[in-house]
Amino acid sequence: MPEIEFKGKWHVYAHHLSVPFRPLVPDPAKSAGEPSPDGNLIIHGDNLHGLKALLPRYAGRVKCVYIDPPYNTGNEGWTYNDKLNSPLMREWVKQDAPVDGEDLERHDKWLCMMWPRLQLLRELLSDDGAIFVSIDDNEVHHLRMLMDEIFGEANFMAEFTWWSKFTLANDAKGVSRQHETILFYAKDSQEFTVRLLPRTDDMNQAYKNPDDDPRGPWMASPLHAKSGTESNRYSLTFPNGVTWSPPAGTFPRFTRQKLLELYDDGR
Repeated sequence: MPEIEFKGKWHVYAHHLSVPFRPLVPDPAKSAGEPSPDGNLIIHGDNLHGLKALLPRYAGRVKCVYIDPPYNTGNEGWTYNDKLNSPLMREWVKQDAPVDGEDLERHDKWLCMMWPRLQLLRELLSDDGAIFVSIDDNEVHHLRMLMDEIFGEANFMAEFTWWSKFTLANDAKGVSRQHETILFYAKDSQEFTVRLLPRTDDMNQAYKNPDDDPRGPWMASPLHAKSGTESNRYSLTFPNGVTWSPPAGTFPRFTRQKLLELYDDGR
């Protein structure tokens, strides 16, 4: 499998192992009721330290993780602050300057920041758990390779694109970006299952029964599909004289025999 290489990778490769464990200290003044590690938690502090503090109690127990890291647009001004012993990392931290569009190493710093955090998040996930990460075009290609390496390419489940901006940017250079992305990985795709939502009345409204079919409401669906091979293309004349063939650029969804069976069954 291809691996992503970036400046500083081998300094942070095992950094998540060297981060010290820290206790979670309850703050009664900011708690609703008696503080308990088994209840809902809001953790204030560095997220890398927070993840390591959760590990002893929650390793392998978390069903779902959603994170919204810096998109690294060049305008956010986030700061790389992970303290490591390597000269490169000490120099990055010593500068203590926001990572902006003028920083030629901003992609490397972002990947160095994400690597140990994703490693710890993977340890927190249960075998049937999943992680969702919001991102945009600035780093989605790097993040996809990073997560392939940490979570395994076989555990990639989906890349969701959602419409995040409803107005056009007239000052955009080239194309006005209207979308953002959510990457979805399972801890183990063989263990993960999608729990479907129950059908609603709105979903059932697509089914009608205009011909009073005794089998009940039905919905028309196309006889063609977008994928197939030219050798599978054919046209068919039904007993009622109607000749059907798939539209240009599409292919039959069913065999000739299956189509005739559907015809004989009144479908």
